[in-house]
This record gives sequence, C-alpha cells and structure tokens, in this order.
Amino acid sequence: MPLTRVKICGLSTPETVKAAIDAGADYLGFNFFLRSPRYVTPTLAAELVRLVPPNVLNVALAVDADNATWDAIVVAAKPDILQLHGNESPARLTELKARFGLPLMKAIPVSGPEDLDKMALYQDCADLLLFDAKPPKSMANALPGGNGLRFDWSLLAGQKPDTPWMLSGGLDTDNVAEAIRVTGTEMVDASSGVEDAPGVKNPALIASFIRAARST
Repeated sequence: MPLTRVKICGLSTPETVKAAIDAGADYLGFNFFLRSPRYVTPTLAAELVRLVPPNVLNVALAVDADNATWDAIVVAAKPDILQLHGNESPARLTELKARFGLPLMKAIPVSGPEDLDKMALYQDCADLLLFDAKPPKSMANALPGGNGLRFDWSLLAGQKPDTPWMLSGGLDTDNVAEAIRVTGTEMVDASSGVEDAPGVKNPALIASFIRAARST
C-alpha cells in the first residue's frame, strides 16, 4: 500500500512551514478565512510559499470567498489547490474552475450518515473531497473547520467515493492510525491536532503526527 499522504493546515510562520516540509508533509494549507486564528494575509502567504519546494503542494483555504478575494489569494499565494470550506455550491465550483483552472478541494462537514449524500453533488466539479467534522449548532462561534472535533469515522467505512478524498477533523498523533484503519483513507489533514493553542503550531507535534500517519 502507498504511504499515507499528509496535509498540515493552518500554517502561518516560516518556522512551522519549514518544520512541515522537513517532516515530509505532502500538502501545506494556508488559511484565508478572516475569523480563523490561523488566518494569514495574502502578503504573508506570499512570503511563506516561497519556502515551499515544488514537490509539496500549496493549498489555499477560504470560506465562501468572493471573486475579488480569490483573485488576491491566487496572485499572492500561487496555490496548487483551492480549498473551499464553506457552503459553496457545485455551480460555484464550476465557476472557480473556469476562472482559475486550478484543482478544487471541497470540504464536506459530517455529523451523520445523511451528510455523506453531498458526495454526489460535487463528484463532477471537485477534484478532491475533504470530510471534516460538522460543529454542533450548540457550539457558539464555531469555525467551519479546525475546531478539534471528530466525527464517527465508521460512517466512512466501506465508502468508495468516485472522487479522491481526505480525512480531517480532530486528528492527532494518538488517533490518526485508528482513523486510517477505520476509514481506509489514504490522505489525512491535521490543524488543531498539531498545535499548542489555536493557531500556534508545534513543530514536534507536526513531525510526530506525520510519523504516526505513515506508520500504518
């Protein structure tokens, strides 16, 4: 079996970008959602992506962003993939694909089996799906992702989406091996699980997470 591919999301400093690269991350995520503690400006992102080698993919994350916002992100960050983490419709994905010609990753929030029905909506317009934990309605000021929440991974057991997919939501060094075993995913994404505090990445946790993901 191929080694599990790993995305480290929400990077915001040169030190943690270098740490993720040195540890062998396949994808680096930069967050352009203003309300997130992991938010980076296009100007800062432009500096950070200069550190990213060609063999590591640069992912730009935004939430229901308009065209002007995406234009600024694409010009500054020169992403390899656009990650749509809001309520973007299939038509919006088609529009963005035509505008930028870049691969699209669509996040699908999951709390129950009914949420997996959304897979079919995006199979013709997304290049990659990201299954993340849906925050409960009772969670005040919850972010679309990066809340440290996990969902019932058994919901994905035996699923065979037509579109390549990645698992996210509350993954850390201690549980990522189990998550891979239960879901069969070949790609995982960590953000809060490699932090000391919201938005504060820990290089040692990044390295240990990648080792744990690759050990399965």
